[in-house]
Amino acid sequence: MNFDILEIINNRLGENYDLHDRYLNRSLVKVLKTIGFDKVYSRAQGAYLYDREGRDFLDCLGGYGAVNIGRNHPVVKQTLRNLLDRDMPNMVQMDCSLLSGALAEALVKRSPPHLNAVFLCNTGTEAVEGAIKFARCFTGRESLLYCHKAFHGLSTGALSMNGSHVFKNRFGSLLPSQAVDLDDVAALERELATRKHAAFFIEPIQGKTVHHPRNANFWPRAQELCRKHGTLLVCDEVQTGLGRTGRFYSFEHWNLEPDIVTLAKSLSGGLVPCGAILLRREIHDRTFNSMHHCVVHSTTFGRNNMAMAAALATLHVMDAEKVVENSEKMGASLMSGLKALMPRHEFIKEIRGKGLMVAIEFAKPQSLKLRMAWKIFQAAEKGLFAQMVVIPLLRDHRILTQVTGHQMDVIKITPPLIIGSKEIDRIVKAMDATLSECYKFPGEMWNMGANLVKASLQNK
Repeated sequence: MNFDILEIINNRLGENYDLHDRYLNRSLVKVLKTIGFDKVYSRAQGAYLYDREGRDFLDCLGGYGAVNIGRNHPVVKQTLRNLLDRDMPNMVQMDCSLLSGALAEALVKRSPPHLNAVFLCNTGTEAVEGAIKFARCFTGRESLLYCHKAFHGLSTGALSMNGSHVFKNRFGSLLPSQAVDLDDVAALERELATRKHAAFFIEPIQGKTVHHPRNANFWPRAQELCRKHGTLLVCDEVQTGLGRTGRFYSFEHWNLEPDIVTLAKSLSGGLVPCGAILLRREIHDRTFNSMHHCVVHSTTFGRNNMAMAAALATLHVMDAEKVVENSEKMGASLMSGLKALMPRHEFIKEIRGKGLMVAIEFAKPQSLKLRMAWKIFQAAEKGLFAQMVVIPLLRDHRILTQVTGHQMDVIKITPPLIIGSKEIDRIVKAMDATLSECYKFPGEMWNMGANLVKASLQNK
């Protein structure tokens, strides 16, 4: 019996949103259509998406950070073809597969020496869930400590450490946990001194807001306090790792030595789900402490050959193409270009980030007319201004970005780490042109904002 996936794609491309409205997330379809993001992309390569007419869209969303080496990298694609042609035994389960061992070895070699054990899984939230279990087993404690505005995933355990009530409301009781503010050393020490927390989960740079401590000593001091009070330090590098911030791990910016590190997203080049937990051997062995407990934590697809091969190929590409170095260089260029816009655009409050993880935060302008417009729209829908910016960035400049979160006037830029000066110039010029339109009040940008408010009220 013949089956041709290309026939489905070629014959039905364009039905995307109808199918999702019928069988999947109708609310998401409404949002995408309301903001004009209901594009049909037919091809992707490197840092670009292409529609059916062949127009390029610069991808500054990067699959939420899943395509650091670019979309459909030829080395990863060929690796997967070669593996399929080899007819390797896959997911035997009652064996120790070669490629999972090779990937664990490759990750340990790229990590600090104390991170010498690996657990392989599928996704970021699954890596966080595993880290929770390892930490609770090792310490004998139940509670978890995290930072306000954090995002560690949306499964139940990870959700317990989510800094947004939008995600947590309506889902009932979660794991015992407590949040502290960035830079609040006193509050952190008070919590750790209770000795009830199994682990302090941190994003060295927060994925939702791109905030990191303003006090350069906060993370090192947090590590000291964790050691003092017997709490494990867990660095969630699901979004910030693998070169995103100009270092292989973002914790390297603060010279940290975490007890556990979580990885996922771009680990396998954006083609096959793959996640990993790196941890101290003694923490790993406390969970798997006997033959009876050898599979007490497991996952069916966690060591599958496709993911392992894709991840090995991705690490090779990162080394061969100096992806981490390019992230640092192009990130500095992007930050410089965007900061140069600040004197011309009173809407910009702050440009922040490291490497190619950059946030643009907007705030109330100073001039009277614009300030009044800002207040009116903020009263109707907080965070609306950032949405007003991302729409024309896509519509007029074919640049895909996102608002970082609910009621946040922050845009995050996380393109593939392979971009060059051409893409940096395109981003900066598009942002300049888009913000320039905001000074026309009344004008098209503000009319669009009014339509967004109307649509939001109708769909509540």
